[in-house]
Amino acid sequence: MNVFNDHKKLYPIAGLLFLTLTFFTAILPALQNQKNNAPLPGTKALSGDAMQGKLIYIAEGCVGCHSQQVRNIEMDKVFGSRPGIASDYAHITRTSFWQNTATLMGTERTGPDLTDVGNRQGGKEWNLIHLFNPRAVVAQSIMPSYQWLFYIKEKTDSNDVIVNVPAKFMQGQSGKVVAKKEALQLLAYIQSLKQSPLPGDIKPMEFLYKKEVASKEKAGSGSTSADGKALYTANCQSCHQENGEGLKGAFPPLKGSAVVNGDNLNLYVDIIMNGYDARAEFGVMSAVGTNMHFNEEQVAALINYERSTWGNSAKKVTTEEIKKIMDFVKLSALNN
Repeated sequence: MNVFNDHKKLYPIAGLLFLTLTFFTAILPALQNQKNNAPLPGTKALSGDAMQGKLIYIAEGCVGCHSQQVRNIEMDKVFGSRPGIASDYAHITRTSFWQNTATLMGTERTGPDLTDVGNRQGGKEWNLIHLFNPRAVVAQSIMPSYQWLFYIKEKTDSNDVIVNVPAKFMQGQSGKVVAKKEALQLLAYIQSLKQSPLPGDIKPMEFLYKKEVASKEKAGSGSTSADGKALYTANCQSCHQENGEGLKGAFPPLKGSAVVNGDNLNLYVDIIMNGYDARAEFGVMSAVGTNMHFNEEQVAALINYERSTWGNSAKKVTTEEIKKIMDFVKLSALNN
């Protein structure tokens, strides 16, 4: 055939064949997927700052160590309340005319999954300290510090967002740590990462490969099958630290805490379920219990762990009394 010896004919034919195959194998299936999937009703579009933060997230290579996909296996349950579905990504459009869609699902987890991190760890203070020096809040972290997203100022302005970094993590630098615009934009993106709830008539997929947990309940002992230490490690330790001493100027200590050791269980449970913002010297605590869908057994286990660790020796609580308080707390929240 003459066409193979004539590049003027061969190149156009090969190009046309390539475009045809691209249309049928890539473009047409993509359009079909868009037609078959739609964003969930509760999905919110990214704000301008959050969109810029997403670009910073991409530029800094965060997607290399963090995934955004909750798989339907039990070990992923710590990263979201349900397994991910196609609709979770249906709202993501092209980044720009020249840039393709960036779902940022990731391929590995050197760091934790961030699908629902806006609920799990959405506090402003914690995230900014974590960006400045991850070891300040997670001692074992291997994440690099992003100090170029911050200024060190001797004199601050009223509009500056000051980050209360403990002195030992300042590496000999003096002055106040102030978040740059880029740090706040990255923070806005991180805080936007939340799983949208499914409509009421749709049930989520079940997590697979669940481990059978032997019940530890004993009559009158107040103990539960939930692991209080594991719950603390997964949800509280990053702020209050493994030793329960918190971080000075950022997160309060639980060691020797009047709330932890006191008799006001209503306040204690309310803080766990709905968060806390009553002391200006500390960062705002998010509604950890509500965001992570804690039940009365988990709350009781968490409280009993905190009340019997780091030298604390308060009376243990039972699942039954925590359930009564949780019902009261939920009712109060609805009335407010």
